[in-house]
Amino acid sequence: MRDRTQVNSAGPGDRLVRAGVVVFFVGAVATLVTVAPLLLDTRPFPTYMFGLSMLMGVGFLLAAAGVLRSVAAGRRQARAGR
Repeated sequence: MRDRTQVNSAGPGDRLVRAGVVVFFVGAVATLVTVAPLLLDTRPFPTYMFGLSMLMGVGFLLAAAGVLRSVAAGRRQARAGR
């Protein structure tokens, strides 16, 4: 099977995982930016920054959905190979 698979081919769910990682890191940066004024004793950022912090959870869910999609495709492929 490995001899037929291209090295750089994207499997099912790979794009979801990549998008999830990007969204997660955007949320992580937003969280750091939101928490920084609390630690530096300066004026806090507007409320929408707290909303951007929620992107960490959204990114995690996107990546988890990509992993589950990849697992499901692997199971389908294994069943077809019997």
